[in-house]
Amino acid sequence: MEELRFRQIHMDFHTSEKINTICSEFDADDFASTLESAHVNSVTCFSRCHHGMLYYNSKKFPQLIHPGLKNNKNLLESQIDACHKRGIKVPIYTTVQWDYYMSMNHPEWNCISSDGAFIYRCFDGKTPKVYSPGFYRTLCVNTPYRQFLKDQIEDVINVVGKNNVDGIFLDIVKVVDCSCEYCKKGMLEKGYNPELYEERIKYAQEMIHDFKKEMTKFIHNIKPNISVFYNGSHIGPRTMKDKEFYTHWELESLPSGKWGYAHFGNTVRYARTSGMDYLSHTGKFHTSWGDFHSMKNKEALEYECFRMLAYNSKCLIGDQLHPDGRISPEVYDLIGDVYAQVEKKEPWCTKATEVVELGVLTSEYYKTDSDSSLKKIPDEITGICALLDELGYQFNIIDEDEDFRKYKIVILPDNILCSDFLADKIDNYIADGGRLIASYRSGLNYSETEFAIKRLGISLVGDAPYSPDFLVPTSEYGKRLFKTEYVMYNQGKEIKINDAKEVVKAYIPYFNRTWEHFCSHLHTPSSHKYGYPGITECKGNYYFMHPIFSIYQEKHPKWCKEFLRDVLETLIPQPLIKHNGPSTMTVTVNEQKEKGRYIIHILHYIPNKIADEILTIEDVIPLYNIKLSVCLPHAVNGVTLVPDKEQLDYEIFQNNEISFTVPKISGHCMIELSYK
Repeated sequence: MEELRFRQIHMDFHTSEKINTICSEFDADDFASTLESAHVNSVTCFSRCHHGMLYYNSKKFPQLIHPGLKNNKNLLESQIDACHKRGIKVPIYTTVQWDYYMSMNHPEWNCISSDGAFIYRCFDGKTPKVYSPGFYRTLCVNTPYRQFLKDQIEDVINVVGKNNVDGIFLDIVKVVDCSCEYCKKGMLEKGYNPELYEERIKYAQEMIHDFKKEMTKFIHNIKPNISVFYNGSHIGPRTMKDKEFYTHWELESLPSGKWGYAHFGNTVRYARTSGMDYLSHTGKFHTSWGDFHSMKNKEALEYECFRMLAYNSKCLIGDQLHPDGRISPEVYDLIGDVYAQVEKKEPWCTKATEVVELGVLTSEYYKTDSDSSLKKIPDEITGICALLDELGYQFNIIDEDEDFRKYKIVILPDNILCSDFLADKIDNYIADGGRLIASYRSGLNYSETEFAIKRLGISLVGDAPYSPDFLVPTSEYGKRLFKTEYVMYNQGKEIKINDAKEVVKAYIPYFNRTWEHFCSHLHTPSSHKYGYPGITECKGNYYFMHPIFSIYQEKHPKWCKEFLRDVLETLIPQPLIKHNGPSTMTVTVNEQKEKGRYIIHILHYIPNKIADEILTIEDVIPLYNIKLSVCLPHAVNGVTLVPDKEQLDYEIFQNNEISFTVPKISGHCMIELSYK
């Protein structure tokens, strides 16, 4: 397949059947020329929306064509034709689990909860009742509805013509805890007990897996080699298990919506380990999908798109066409300004791959619940991403199927319980020279009775008897901190040392806070008495007794970062990159092997929490004279700011290390380090 394009639009068109003048002002030439002028080279357009309406001249389902499309039943066909004339691709959208018309007219096709109610998956995270507005009643693809989906996809491909179909985007495809008659029957046939939640979820996962397999085969039998993507709002380990049915990833992550700015960095670092091509979604909306007549601040849209480039992702901006069909010139002035900059940067982003030194094992891999949404990204994963970003380390989020040998250090954050398989894999990784950092429950066996990873050199005693307790820095660990107690807010694990050595001590309070004995407002202060080991080291493998990454996500105490910083600096004296910039600066390192060069991306945008609901970016705060020290596998022979091609002076040290200074960073800059 052709590589994904860098400058894409997802053109929503969820339009009520109660609006009776649909596309009265639509002009196909204006639509496509506006996109072209905005440097757009791919736009996803609608065949069918969440209201259940069709936007093409359907032969099989003429009754579903939007009743307001009185004079333009060929809307999709005309969009495709006008865009193709300008070299713009047009993947075709269809909805899957949300279809208001089908859910109301075929109640037997709806997902049913274990207590017999219809299942709603509301966009705003609430549970709508019968009279709440919205099309969020969930349809089950285990019912005859699956055949309707096939028929509708085949219908639209035939109507617009196979040669005009660039891809199929199937929206809202998630694992659902469904107890409809079809699912109950399927569970019984497979020997599952429908009364047990765990068995319902296992069946639901298998059913969605089979649905994707069947649907991709069906689509490619009609037209081979077109793109196919199933959107579930998040790419995680469960999605990765079905990757053979996808042609690429699309990371839906609108930072001003429910995703927030942290979600993208977590997800992209995992998705990119698959080796598949991928693009990322943001939106032109001030908030999220369906926010009509709003526009994102230009500074925010720049950051979101340039951040995609920094992580080797193609860019996609979500928009929604007005019911009258008129494409907004003002919106595309905004998008065009950003995409013109993206276009200039593309040569240094094409076929680039990440250069990393750490692998962070995700606890999301082990979740078994039905909700694979972004809200289920564990706190410890969000916390460690923020922490490592602030320290400037280059890392991937990985699962236990990954080759650990790619990484100098593997980190098990807070809640990675170990099967025999994982324990053996880690043991072999350490034997081959890799190093491990684990915290809290990580490294324990599934029953949490003992450590499955023996190379940590410790044994479990149990839950720490005091909480909170306190860590005391030393000259090696926490060396930038005052030499006093630092509170660790969440309860840890008490351990006994075997082959390890204690590198940081934990001190205990006078007593735990209860109704019988308490002190002050929050917790009891330290008694200055030693309690148990806080951080241990065994032949280069470290264990933190506390859930430091969850603590960091919840409360952001700098001392957690400082303890980890010193452990990492001990293990990697020469990291890939070091800088003197602030913690708000993000740095990534990529390589274009065919071009013989590394590309360093530096981003400095600061999302502000001024509003109650969302983070915003209004200003670009420039940085000056940022010094970077880089230690990469190849010897560098040139340092250039791109795309402006300004040469920078640099110094060369041992082991391919170089240093140079970037005079000014205004939002985003890229530095080419050539080695050929």
